[in-house]
Amino acid sequence: MVEIATSLLSLEKEENLQTLYNLEVAGTDYFHIDVMDGKFVKKDTTDLMRRYTETIEQITTTPIEVHLMVEDVEAYVKAYVDMGVKSITFHIESCKREKEIRNLIAYIKEHNIQVGLTLKPNTNIEEIYPYLPYLHRVLVMSVEPGAGGQEFIEGSIEKIRKLNAFAYENGYDITIEVDGGMNEKTVPKVVEAGADIVVVGSYMFQSNNYKETIAKLKA
Repeated sequence: MVEIATSLLSLEKEENLQTLYNLEVAGTDYFHIDVMDGKFVKKDTTDLMRRYTETIEQITTTPIEVHLMVEDVEAYVKAYVDMGVKSITFHIESCKREKEIRNLIAYIKEHNIQVGLTLKPNTNIEEIYPYLPYLHRVLVMSVEPGAGGQEFIEGSIEKIRKLNAFAYENGYDITIEVDGGMNEKTVPKVVEAGADIVVVGSYMFQSNNYKETIAKLKA
């Protein structure tokens, strides 16, 4: 069964405590923290997402996954490794050299945190392949990173299918996560292609019943 990660990008700041509690009770599998630096993408959520992470760590037991959309990956990794998060995923496009990527992967794993790589819609999935033996997960972006509420890019399905087949053929035990445009129509498509986790943001917060929404997506 597919797992649900709720992105907090659309969370209303004034109601965050009650909403976080409601999402946990409803059965979200993860809280998804979208960290943006205002450089890699236009929006800057650095302070807000740090506050959300601190709050979640104090009031819930739901695992936290961090998605870094930043230029200085190392600085942000160091800021989150001691915050009780389950996983940290960073963009392959943020790094200029293979050695840099490998060092970041090793550093995250040394802190007993799962590590993932992600890529923009226009980056070929094959760019991820050399790192698969060292990763816990790959996050496939099915929208352009930086904003919620975008429409799903259909070409992402083929990326997921290719990644799933390549990992299976080579014996790589990775989790495939998909982020962007997830709803009751797109989730079945990505799950059929091989996705294990879907990141749901706007669709979740526009619903009147989180529990029913999560159950519908998992079904």
